[in-house]
Formats: sequence, structure tokens, C-alpha cells
Amino acid sequence: MRTLRWPMLWLLAAFTVGFTVQVGNADDDKGDKGYTSLFNGKDLTGWRLGKKKLDGLTQTPNKKWHVTDGAIVIDGGGGGDIYTVEDFNKDYHLKLEFRAARKADSGLYLRGRQLQVRDYPRAGPYSKAKFKDDDWNELDITVKGKTALCKCNGDVIEKAFKIGASGGIGLQSESGKFEFRKIRLRILE
Repeated sequence: MRTLRWPMLWLLAAFTVGFTVQVGNADDDKGDKGYTSLFNGKDLTGWRLGKKKLDGLTQTPNKKWHVTDGAIVIDGGGGGDIYTVEDFNKDYHLKLEFRAARKADSGLYLRGRQLQVRDYPRAGPYSKAKFKDDDWNELDITVKGKTALCKCNGDVIEKAFKIGASGGIGLQSESGKFEFRKIRLRILE
């Protein structure tokens, strides 16, 4: 009977750890029902650089954009902008997280119009928005018609941001290191 004791303890420990991980993952997805992920955390599938689709690639041909630790990373400017292959012409809700290096400057394209995404306290223009230095910040964007309501960490940064009637979502390569992750979209009815 003594020989069965250790294997049973190991089995119980493995079950407990597995259950904890399962519950943790479920909590991570809380509030995201109905959202489609635009980035799988592994490669650039669903994105394009110019007309070149990046499906299955972990970096762009020019090696400027790459996937590292579950994020799309641009290490400075000059890499060209990347866009979703798919256009989103209906009203939608977009959520994503970004992390900006000190004084880094990038952008998020919504149907052809660029929203400034930066190290806001030092590079502006939304210097009064809640911003977490050297940490992940959430953009929450609701697109209705040709306008978007844009929030950073819950603070409104643009109330009626004018955008086009059609187009995809793009990430800009401008200056400094920038990371994007958890890019998800829900079509509004």
C-alpha cells in the first residue's frame, strides 16, 4: 500500500494544477464572448505587408515586424505598416493591448485613418490619459458608421474620431519599440 501513496499524491497534485490552470484561462477570457481574435499570438496569419500575406510567418520579409512572446513587435520605424487581410466595413468593437518604449510612436489605422498610439505622457497627444509606463495599456474602440469612440485604459481619448466607410485595421511602424497583443474584434449588430 505504501508504494501507491506517492503516485497518488503526484496524480492529485497534477489534477490540482491542471484545474487551476483551466480556471485561470477561463477568467482571462472573461468579457470577450463573441470576439474574434485578429492575432493568434504565434504568427502573422491574417495580416499583410503591402499586398504580401503573412500567413504562417513569424516575421515580415524585411524582418522589421516579428512575433515575440505572444506579441506583434516593431523595433523602430521603417518597416512599413501591416494591415489585416480582411476589411471590417460594419460597425464593430475593437480591443487590443499595446506597450510602448520610452518616447515610442506608432499608430492604429481604422478604415484608413490613423489614431496616434504612443508613449502618451512623453510623445502626446493624449498626455492626460491614464497610461502605464513600460507596461501594457488597453485600447478600447467602438466604431459606428464613420466615427469611432476611442479609449485608453478607460479614459476617452477621442469622442468622435472621423474614419472612412470601409477598410481594414493597420498597425503603424514609426519610431521606437512597440508591441501589440490581444487584438480582438466583435461585429456590432
